[in-house]
Amino acid sequence: MVMACRVINKRRHMGLQQLSSFAETGRTFLGPVKSSKFIIDEECHETVLISSTVRLLESLDLTSAVGQLLNEAVQAQNNTYRTGTSTLLFLVGAWSSAAEECLHLGVPISLIVSVMSEGLNSCIEEVVSLQVPIHNVFDHMVNTKTFSGPETFSVSVYPFLQMPSGTGLIQKERDLKDVASQSLAIYSLSGRPVKSPQLFRSQAKVEADENTSQTPQTLKNSPLADTRCRKSVLTHSRHFSRTGNNQWISKPDVFLEQLSAATPKTYRCDDLVELEVGLSHGGHSSMKLVDEAVRLQYQNAGMQQGSCTMPFLFDISRIFTCCLPGLPETFSCVCPGYITLVSISSTTLIKELQNQPIRVVLVEGDLTENYRHLGFNKSASIKTVSESLKLQQDGSEELWTDHVLQVLIKFNVNLVLAQGNVSERLIEKCTDNKRLVIGSVNGNVMQAFAEASGAVQVAYITQVNENCVGNGVCVTIWRSIPFDAVDRINRMAIVLKTEGINLVTVVLTSPVTAQMQTKEDTFWTCAYRLYHALKEQKVFLGGGAVEFLCLSHLQILAEQSVNKGNQGCSGWLHNTSSWLASSVTQYRPTVLKCLANGWRRYLSTLLYNTASYSSEFEAGTFIQHHLQNAADSGSPSSYVLNEYSKLNSGILNSDISDKPEQIPRVYDVVTPKIEAWRRALDLVLLVLQTDSEIITGLGHTQINSQESEGILFL
Repeated sequence: MVMACRVINKRRHMGLQQLSSFAETGRTFLGPVKSSKFIIDEECHETVLISSTVRLLESLDLTSAVGQLLNEAVQAQNNTYRTGTSTLLFLVGAWSSAAEECLHLGVPISLIVSVMSEGLNSCIEEVVSLQVPIHNVFDHMVNTKTFSGPETFSVSVYPFLQMPSGTGLIQKERDLKDVASQSLAIYSLSGRPVKSPQLFRSQAKVEADENTSQTPQTLKNSPLADTRCRKSVLTHSRHFSRTGNNQWISKPDVFLEQLSAATPKTYRCDDLVELEVGLSHGGHSSMKLVDEAVRLQYQNAGMQQGSCTMPFLFDISRIFTCCLPGLPETFSCVCPGYITLVSISSTTLIKELQNQPIRVVLVEGDLTENYRHLGFNKSASIKTVSESLKLQQDGSEELWTDHVLQVLIKFNVNLVLAQGNVSERLIEKCTDNKRLVIGSVNGNVMQAFAEASGAVQVAYITQVNENCVGNGVCVTIWRSIPFDAVDRINRMAIVLKTEGINLVTVVLTSPVTAQMQTKEDTFWTCAYRLYHALKEQKVFLGGGAVEFLCLSHLQILAEQSVNKGNQGCSGWLHNTSSWLASSVTQYRPTVLKCLANGWRRYLSTLLYNTASYSSEFEAGTFIQHHLQNAADSGSPSSYVLNEYSKLNSGILNSDISDKPEQIPRVYDVVTPKIEAWRRALDLVLLVLQTDSEIITGLGHTQINSQESEGILFL
């Protein structure tokens, strides 16, 4: 798809304008309430339904240098963390506009780079105070409740911003669609429409109110009438402490005095369900499957360890998905073992093999006649005369196929799993001889079967001996599928498992084929959020809390720069020339404010995407109100934490529960979020500096500082 048309001013920085233009296409993906997009191919006029940044960039024309850099940054974020790409894309656009504005105001490029980098680093240090530690979430898990989906949780509560993340409306599970959750209305705790959403969300973990027999009239009149609004409580805070001193800028003494006077309560997360709800961000149906997979893996680990007291570790590498488009969503489930698709022509063979233990061979490469292991492939440019004859080639493959079959018969092997491609002729011949061959198997699946069955992976079928063959594998048909669905996919799902295997497969189904990719992406995003949270043993307070703190912190720094004449700049500019030092005094507040405007746009768009405000300007006005309150409080960090801990805040609805044990929260993963910020700013500064070097040349930047004093090369 060609990028949306936008006028590019050639007299201004074209690279930054292109970044902003690319980022504009994904602004509706920001936040838990997403709007899907139809991507139309101009050549074949085919359409694709997407709701993620990665899928969007796959459909855009990224042939330009800037487009390639943006795609590499997003792909790096997605490949490493599988979350945070929407934040990255939006901040790329916001900070590109900020850098362009700085250029328009005459700020030197070197100052834009240094001040923006230092500003972001200062923000990252500041938001440490909003981290919530995770402790022993798997302790006594057998006796704890499981993730039961959105029916278990009430309306999300935010001290400033009430942003629905799928929990704002309670729906029956069968009616909850991933796409439907993108357009949920927002209601206050009393059932009235929210006119002033709060800036931080805290996602609900409250049990369904069984005594509620009446539905609020507002909900009855809404398009989603089959919902119930429940009451929640809000006491959300933790101890505010900072380690080390910020060498870049000093806080006013009044801040330190107020911080020592107010000590918010300490909070931590020690419940798996609470953590999962906080990280679901509206994807409850997907997170429910993640919860089932984790619990099944926990049970398997307990059976294998026996009396061993080793702590359980969530192993995401042993979880796989099997997508079955065309089936009802009620077919989605989590199963032990490995579920994969085979040709419908193998039905008779599967029925003969099931209910009996079979022997397996694992091939770690391709299972084809001309395959050679890495390092043993002969040059493609060298051919003998005999190999060039097609007749002899066909005969050679037939001889090889017969030889493979003889090896399988010799060792009584009925199942072959290959990590690479498999010869179609071999599959047909083995099927006729009641032997099942499956290719393109994930390496982690191969390793799991090797551990559980005792098989040893081989590179060539000729290496197979009795010690390489595994035992005790069972093959069964997954479940009966409606005939019309079978006709559409022309394949059948089978289950491969053996005793003690550490594999879990999540079956994802959808009657709408176009939604299948979105469902799979959402599942993996939820799974990786939980994985990173458990790995790091900490999360951020979510719902825009960290972004609000960054915005407030940068505004305070900008004001300090104006009022105190940049007294804190000497620490990081001691080696600069006098002209640069004087420029810092003049331009530093401007750069900090432009950087802060990126966070402001982020929060305003987040609010606007929830359909709570008619415009981003209106949302920005609401944010400014709380920014002023945070500044007046003396410490934005304490302001955030104290607002979470208030039960009777004037901002909150007064009709709320007073049970602190039912506090709903929302969480964000720490490292993926921070890395998304870093990657966004690094990309913007890279494009900014690269274009300037192309225009001015590197020679200008290598002039002796004494000669260039007082001169600024642009």
